[in-house]
Amino acid sequence: MFITLVGSATDEFCCRARSHGMQGSVSGGGMTRHMATYVELEGLRTWYDDHGDGEPLLLLHPSPVDARAFGPNLDALAARFHVFTPDRRGHGRTPDAPDSFTNDLMAADAIRLLERGVVGPARVIGCSDGAVVALLVALHRPDLVGQLVCAAGVFHRDGWVPQAIDPTIEVPQFLADAYAEVSPDGAEHFPVLIDKLAQMHAEEPTLTARDLGKVVCRTLVMVGDDDEVTLEHATEFYRGLPNGELAVVPGTSHGLLVEKPDLCNTMIIDFLTSDPVPTLAPIRRATA
Repeated sequence: MFITLVGSATDEFCCRARSHGMQGSVSGGGMTRHMATYVELEGLRTWYDDHGDGEPLLLLHPSPVDARAFGPNLDALAARFHVFTPDRRGHGRTPDAPDSFTNDLMAADAIRLLERGVVGPARVIGCSDGAVVALLVALHRPDLVGQLVCAAGVFHRDGWVPQAIDPTIEVPQFLADAYAEVSPDGAEHFPVLIDKLAQMHAEEPTLTARDLGKVVCRTLVMVGDDDEVTLEHATEFYRGLPNGELAVVPGTSHGLLVEKPDLCNTMIIDFLTSDPVPTLAPIRRATA
C-alpha cells in the first residue's frame, strides 16, 4: 500500500531508505555484499540483490516503492541471514508487463524465485502489499516458507483505512521521483503503475479467516499503532492464524519499519531466530 507521508516525514523516509538502499561496495562492515543481477521468471526479467550469509531470507517490499524501502533494516538482517531483495514486477528495476496486477500473480513470481534455486525455501518478510504477497506464498506453497513476517499488511481489502486505498488522493511526488531514478520503463510509466495498483486494491485481497487457518508456518503479524491497517483487522489477522504472534509497534504509522528500525529489527530477528517460549498464563494458546 502507499506510504502516505508528508512534510518532514517524507524527507526522513527518502533520506533513510535511499542512504541504506542504494548500490554499494562488494563488502563492508563484515557483511558479505553480493552483486545485484536479473533472473528470467517466465519471461519477466526480475531484478534482485542479495546481502549477507547464512540461511535464506526473502524480503517483499511495499507498493509503489521497491527493495530500497528495506534500507534501514538490511544491515541488521544481513548480519544474520542471506537476504534476497527482489523488485516485484512493475516496481523498481523490474519492468512492467502487459498483465493487470494481482496479488496471486506477484505471489507466483515470488514462488518461482524460491523454487528455482535462486533463493530456495526461506523465511519470508513482506511489508504492506508485500505482506499480502508473502501470505499468499505461504498459503500456496507451505513447503517453501519456514517462517513468515507480515508487516503492515492485510488479508482482506476491508482491513485498510479508507484513505489508504482512495484513488482520488494524490500520490506523493517523492514516490514518483524514486520510481524515475531506477525504473527501466521510465518516469512516464509511473501513472500506469499507480492505476494498476488502484485497480488491484479495489478488488483484492479477499482472503477469509478460514484461509488464514491454512497457514501452517509460524507467523508474526506486525502493525503500527497508527497504521493504514486498522488495529481491529490486525487482531483478526493474528487470531486467524494457527501459529500466529502479534506485535503492535508503539508510536509508528504505516512506515513502522523505517520509523523505528532498531526496534522492528530486534523484534523480527528475535522471532526468526528463537523458538516460542512457554507462557505462564496462556489463553489463546492454552489448547494449542
